[in-house]
Amino acid sequence: MSNKHSIEQESDIKAHHGAEKPPPEYEIEKMDSSSYHSKRSKNAIGDEEDLESLQHGTHRGLDARHIQMISLGGAIGTGLFLSSGSSIAEAGPAGALIAYCVGEMATFMPVSGSFNHYATRFVEPSLGFALGWNYWFSAVTIATELAAAATIIKFWGQIMPDPAWSTIFLVLIVAVNFMGVRIYGELEYWFALIKILIVIVFIIIGILVAAGAVGGHVIGFEYWKNPGAFNNGAVGTISVLLSAGFSFQGTEIVGITAGEAKNPTKTVPRAIRNTFWRIIVFYICTIFLIGMCIPYNDEGLTNPDGGAGTASFTLIFQAAGIDVGAHIINAIVLTSVLSAANSSLYTTSRTLLGLARDGNAPAFLGRVNKYGAPFCADKAFVWFQNITAVSGFISWAGIGGVHIRFRRAYVRQGRSIAELPYTAMAYPFSGLFSCILSILIVLGQGYDAFTPQFDAVQFCTKYVGIVPFILCYVIHKVVTRKKLVALEEVDFETGRVTRFDIEKDAEVDEHIPRWRRFFNFIA
Repeated sequence: MSNKHSIEQESDIKAHHGAEKPPPEYEIEKMDSSSYHSKRSKNAIGDEEDLESLQHGTHRGLDARHIQMISLGGAIGTGLFLSSGSSIAEAGPAGALIAYCVGEMATFMPVSGSFNHYATRFVEPSLGFALGWNYWFSAVTIATELAAAATIIKFWGQIMPDPAWSTIFLVLIVAVNFMGVRIYGELEYWFALIKILIVIVFIIIGILVAAGAVGGHVIGFEYWKNPGAFNNGAVGTISVLLSAGFSFQGTEIVGITAGEAKNPTKTVPRAIRNTFWRIIVFYICTIFLIGMCIPYNDEGLTNPDGGAGTASFTLIFQAAGIDVGAHIINAIVLTSVLSAANSSLYTTSRTLLGLARDGNAPAFLGRVNKYGAPFCADKAFVWFQNITAVSGFISWAGIGGVHIRFRRAYVRQGRSIAELPYTAMAYPFSGLFSCILSILIVLGQGYDAFTPQFDAVQFCTKYVGIVPFILCYVIHKVVTRKKLVALEEVDFETGRVTRFDIEKDAEVDEHIPRWRRFFNFIA
């Protein structure tokens, strides 16, 4: 594309948005350092207003280590610790493993950024409205984690009623989120570190138990033969797809944190790349070992009394004869679940901020305090899990679709893919695969509600999460009558990352001590 055409295109964009935008890439390359800073200072007010608008008043207080741990810790929580046991009981070890692998592939392409805002910009306002409220709905079901926390505490006896525990935890979590993103990031860093360490310890213990090094009995694949690798056949495998997806949901939180990251051009892509491979190790290995060490007909996997009867991690330690370890594991599982609840509240508040900024929610919801923080039982757990999981799959389908639309518009406007700070691997197959697979899972996961005979309650439980998304989209479309954003009219200038920003982030990395780089790599 010639410079003349670039200038004409930029003029059209400026005229369309009525505000001066940052200089294009080819101008940055021609300027020396002093002239660029001079030009940048002239536009300081406009740049600051754009930045303030995009951040909604939040603060960039998350370091690279925070983003790395939040991206991984957000996916390790209630689903892995509590749902893994019931998944194996329902589908058998092989069936659960297949379902979790499918969930792994569905998370192949997490797109950085607040995706409901991207849907508004790159596709159409109605889709952004529906996706935003749908994601808020999936995150606001913090009751999932609160109900799970009360369930885990039952391991030590019924000290207080479940609602009392849930209330105490809710007050603590709300207080943390009022203290600003720095406090949230620091707590999530240590919470996530605890999760990772316990999963690593669990994998080691699981291998020792399966090999007979502890527990006095070589298990191997004994339980895959008797009672068997599959339970309930294909129906069992399909029925746990939702539980598998629920466990993986949280990987997309790295996109929500991008607006509050100190060096997003470096930290966000790094977190995205690392998340995929780490999830493979933690999730797939964990489910595989649970299926090896515990038969799917073990009553402990579905014991309604909670604690060790629900958290399969504690069953592995009991099988190894480490009774004290079971108590320690249960305490750490409780910490992990509360961390997941903390993340749910964080994503809820930030999603509301984005909705308010886009005009899809009341303006007062966009207010923040001086710290940059927004202010304005077992069956219950299953219900909340299903509602949350369906909403999460809809969000994943939207992320995949919006990313494809983003690329098409970017190329249509004559821009070079090489200029992007980060490019998702396997495009467009990753986006198409994630989108199509998520839709198929949402539609097919209620298969067991139709066999052997139709179960109305089960049907409603499986599909109730679809209703809010459809209602939001249809109502917004009817009221606003806004059309699909043309590929040629998509705005790529407001809030974009310039070459200066990328070079600035690179300079920051150069001053990081070697010991800190090594620590960040290991972490």
